[in-house]
Amino acid sequence: MTSTFGVSPGIKHCVCIVDLLGRQGRFAEAEKFIEEMPVLPNDLIWRSLLSSSRTHKNLDIGRKAAKNLLELDPFDDSAYVLLSNLYATNARWVDVDNLRNHMKTIKLNKRPACSWLKLKNEVSTFGIGDRSHMHAQKIYAKLDEILLKLREVGYVADTSSALHDTDEEQKEQNLWNHSEKLALAYGLLVVPECSTIRIFKNLRVCADCHLVFKLVSMVFQREIVLRDPYRFHQFKHGSCSCSDFW
Repeated sequence: MTSTFGVSPGIKHCVCIVDLLGRQGRFAEAEKFIEEMPVLPNDLIWRSLLSSSRTHKNLDIGRKAAKNLLELDPFDDSAYVLLSNLYATNARWVDVDNLRNHMKTIKLNKRPACSWLKLKNEVSTFGIGDRSHMHAQKIYAKLDEILLKLREVGYVADTSSALHDTDEEQKEQNLWNHSEKLALAYGLLVVPECSTIRIFKNLRVCADCHLVFKLVSMVFQREIVLRDPYRFHQFKHGSCSCSDFW
């Protein structure tokens, strides 16, 4: 890159390398690369490593990444959420509770999840379990239809990131009320079949919603684009452009 094209490595190039190594679970190489980077690591470096550790359930690397991320910003709520997800996927419920208690101590609240869908000049916004929309009854009826059809093709809820140490039925119920699922149901109702359903979310999409969006794109034969704070997800024919890594 430097010798052939005369391009000096910047932080964005470094983030890409850390992301690629993290995808492969090559954490020793990722750590070595970070130590030898020509620029100081920023929040994107540590967030990428933390996200990778969650995917590969690597507690040691995840804790290190979270520590560095929170040293840059002790009030970064997304860092706490990612670390909570990592603990939850490893069934470390005591650690999840301790993390929540720490957030309360420093008076840090997780941003409420919010998803929205724009159709022409109308923007419809949804929160978790939101029933304030004027078409709420139709939206929840559509959700029931989606769940029924997905179960017919083998859908089983992915509760790996559920942060509450509750029974599976309650976890599934909580997941099914996520804001992006409500936006998706509404999109299936109002967006013409020949058009792409475009949804935006203010927080990272969870594993179960990601799975549901993939299956809906296959079962309902719809193209869906979901934009979260970190990337675009394009769902088509039962797969996602992110290759299930985000």
